[in-house]
Amino acid sequence: MRRIPRGLWALTGIAAVGLGAAFLWQAQTPPAPPAPRVTGEAAITNAYTLTDHTGRSVTANSFDGQWQLVFFGFTHCPDICPTTLAYMARVMDELGPNAAQVTPIFVTVDPARDTRDVMAAYVEAFHPRMVGLTGTEAQVAEAAGNFRVWYERAEDTTAPDGYTMAHSGHIYVMAPDGRFVDVWLEGDAPAGAFAADLLNLIQTTGTSS
Repeated sequence: MRRIPRGLWALTGIAAVGLGAAFLWQAQTPPAPPAPRVTGEAAITNAYTLTDHTGRSVTANSFDGQWQLVFFGFTHCPDICPTTLAYMARVMDELGPNAAQVTPIFVTVDPARDTRDVMAAYVEAFHPRMVGLTGTEAQVAEAAGNFRVWYERAEDTTAPDGYTMAHSGHIYVMAPDGRFVDVWLEGDAPAGAFAADLLNLIQTTGTSS
């Protein structure tokens, strides 16, 4: 009978020592910093070094002074990309003379197949002001990362070359000074509504070509 109380006292002592050590460790360990707060504007950075469909090396600064509609996709895309680029072309048509202040930009996420010549033939079929951008795998990855664009190669035996590219489908509206302003999805609103919103931005800022 005497062994039980002694055992309990021993366990109590061990628990007390452990609890004291835990409190001491917590007191000496600085609290974890709060998670950073990131706004949508801060998260999207208009930065890249790529090659346009004419073979010219360009950066985001190459389009300073122009409103930019930036879309990431690939030329072998069966639906989302051609539909979105056609939508962007309709927006440009709806802008009329104000389209001179806007540059629609198509950035490939499949640079292995989307060479300069391929991009040239592709974008010219949609709109004369559309710019196609390609580059190395690393350059494209950096551009997509700066815009927070998700893309991934997906093996598909029924697709050309045995693979396709899964990717997000947003159109990023960038101001003439390179700031991120808005994001649109084809299908969310008619092209006329997008053009009206963009025209309002152009007139509000008083930007001229």
